[in-house]
Amino acid sequence: MAIDKAVKEVAPPQQKRSWWKESTVYQIYPSSFKDSNGDGIGDIPGVIEKLDYIKTLGVDLVWLSPVCQSPQVDMGYDISDYKEIHRPYGTVDDMERLIQGLHERGMKYVMDLVVNHTSDQHEWFKNSRSSQDNEYRNWYIWRPAKYDSEGRRQPPNNWSSYFGGSAWEWDEATQEYYLHLFAVEQPDLNWEHPPVRDAVHDIMRFWLDKGVDGFRLDVINFISKVPGLPDEPVSLPNAEYQHGFVHYACGPRLHEYLREMGRILKEYDAFSVGEMPCVTDTKELLNAVGFERGELNMIFHFEIVDIDHGTGGKFSEGSWQLTDLKRIVGKWQKFMYENDGWNALYVENHDQPRSISRFASDEPQYRSLSGKMLATLLGLQSGTVFVYQGQELAQVNVPREWRMEDYRDLETLNHWEELKSRHPSDTNLLQEAKDEYRNKSRDNARTPMQWDASSNAGFSTASPWIPVHPDYDSWNAESLVSNPSSIYHHWRNILSLRKSHKDIFVYGSFVMVDPTNEHVFAYLREYGSEAALVVTNFSDRTVEWQLPEEVAGRRQTQVLAATYVGEEKGPGEPTRVGKRGWSLRPYEAFVVLLDS
Repeated sequence: MAIDKAVKEVAPPQQKRSWWKESTVYQIYPSSFKDSNGDGIGDIPGVIEKLDYIKTLGVDLVWLSPVCQSPQVDMGYDISDYKEIHRPYGTVDDMERLIQGLHERGMKYVMDLVVNHTSDQHEWFKNSRSSQDNEYRNWYIWRPAKYDSEGRRQPPNNWSSYFGGSAWEWDEATQEYYLHLFAVEQPDLNWEHPPVRDAVHDIMRFWLDKGVDGFRLDVINFISKVPGLPDEPVSLPNAEYQHGFVHYACGPRLHEYLREMGRILKEYDAFSVGEMPCVTDTKELLNAVGFERGELNMIFHFEIVDIDHGTGGKFSEGSWQLTDLKRIVGKWQKFMYENDGWNALYVENHDQPRSISRFASDEPQYRSLSGKMLATLLGLQSGTVFVYQGQELAQVNVPREWRMEDYRDLETLNHWEELKSRHPSDTNLLQEAKDEYRNKSRDNARTPMQWDASSNAGFSTASPWIPVHPDYDSWNAESLVSNPSSIYHHWRNILSLRKSHKDIFVYGSFVMVDPTNEHVFAYLREYGSEAALVVTNFSDRTVEWQLPEEVAGRRQTQVLAATYVGEEKGPGEPTRVGKRGWSLRPYEAFVVLLDS
């Protein structure tokens, strides 16, 4: 057992300090957070009602998934007007009240900006598809059809859509195809066309002038496509269409476009995080987040949340080991620290299943312990922590009893319909897909926030737009906030440690400990002579674990956090201090402060 020497031997660089590095973000999915007017849909006034709850958790920024006007084909990620609010969520006045309420409490607001594509109901696209001569035609990506040897019309290339089928849709009126990497109703903007970029910059300034403090940029690395839009070589021989991301994930002009946006962000000292799927190259992502590059503060990569995807894609069964997770975490911690980049730390969001169900155990006896363990693991790494609504309440995936009629997620429903049409008689395959939906569907994260034990979990007085998880009577904010040993208060402690020991947990180095162990994930955070050891047991059984010599020689002074009640007693008192080896209980986690 040893420390990862490849990491240990790197001379620590001087980390540049910034307010956003020391901040924590809380993400809200508006339709599922709090309904204020009894229509079954969460809204902005509902968020305003809960600002004190959010502040008490200890976060600094609040990010709302899209709230702009939208037909809601993809839950707001299809925007039809960037300067209006989706009416069921509220009004622009409500948004201004939310921003004011956040600022009064010392928090900032992060808006979700979706500019790789729009809704097909946006006036830009309505004009674009009205004729080939319209001035908005080049605002989107249009191409003529191809024809096969038998004269049958074919899409311009073989790219697949993320929501199934071809990434191209035929427009009968103007006799061309338009590109939509996502839903048919989400046409991709043509960023090569300067007026498109000017319009995006205008949208940014519009909201920044209203007090918005930054943006989360949806699939922002897709905005530059390779010229010519070539076919993707066949890698899925049984599929009609192929993943074409090599031709648009981090395209040739991406960083030019990001620098243009970055100049506006810098002018307002605004926060930025870019969602960047389909990229694992560290150097490519560093180009977007290098401190002096003037592009983005940080990015969401997908290596951790894709870890359980199978060879057939997201909804196929995959397997992973703890050492796989360590390898990914260690890679990004080491690389960003050494190269003046920054990590966005997350294991949950509106597109991902609940982390307790996915990475640990949602069995009743382990649920709280699992949530605390994952909070400890994530919350004390190097980077900005993102907490998704309900994560602090140990909310879990949808129940096994869910039927297909209960799902609302477009990605899940399209996959199900396509699978049924291609394999209508393969009952085993269809059942396997249902099992994967319960594990990975985006709806796992979209069930309503569980506020209390009253009807509909206190989310709404009406029937919610999506079913409430039936366990809300025992897992809800009211009961957990009142319990000082709950996961809610554990999250509060972890986030407070990032502030009280920010030299270590924000700006310190990251050293993986015992990297080959398949049960224990441990790491060391160091800053000068200060250090803290973070230990987590990913197993549902007791694990005997010995400290490596490099750590065992350092004096343990205090337990800063622990997941089993009674461990945090003060210097020299806890059972975890002063030991060279420990019996780690199921899903146990603790943090020990070390002296040099």
